[in-house]
Amino acid sequence: MADDRRPARGARPRGRTGPGRTPGAGRTGRQPPRTGAARTAAGAGRARTRPTGRLAILVLVLAVLVVSYASSMRAFLQQRSEMQDLQAEISQRQEHIDDLAREKRRWEDPAYVVQQARKRLGYVMPGETAYVALDADGDPIEPGSTLSDPDEVDPEEPEAWWSGAWGSVELAGNPPKPGDPVPLTEIDGSEEQDQ
Repeated sequence: MADDRRPARGARPRGRTGPGRTPGAGRTGRQPPRTGAARTAAGAGRARTRPTGRLAILVLVLAVLVVSYASSMRAFLQQRSEMQDLQAEISQRQEHIDDLAREKRRWEDPAYVVQQARKRLGYVMPGETAYVALDADGDPIEPGSTLSDPDEVDPEEPEAWWSGAWGSVELAGNPPKPGDPVPLTEIDGSEEQDQ
């Protein structure tokens, strides 16, 4: 059997160029017509742009998966929010329980019980005298009453003595006319009227 890879006699091997020859020299630029097998090989390299039934089913399955995961995610987020609310409520109730336990321990102390009996009920120890402060109406003043802070009360600015003196100087410079009776209230501020 002869070697099939050897070129025939007188045939020039492809891809090689001889001296003075350029690659592709002697070609006319036309390609030979393709056979059926060559057409299918060339067509397989091109992508199909027309949607098929398989593509539609794949899109439908993906849409169903997205919808099911979205509803699951919404339920997960809602349950997580409810859990956070319940945990906050649990911690708040635990703080309230701790406050009540602290109050219970205080009431177990006899000195605290005596203090609360004096404060809330007005009890006194044997041999002591209790005094009750009364307000202007004769009602007892609440023990929780406090005086206001003097810094919070705005003091009234006293009127300077020279402003009244200057008013009399101005009145002396512009005396009222003799024909017009001046009401007494304008002169000294009293309630009596001329009759």
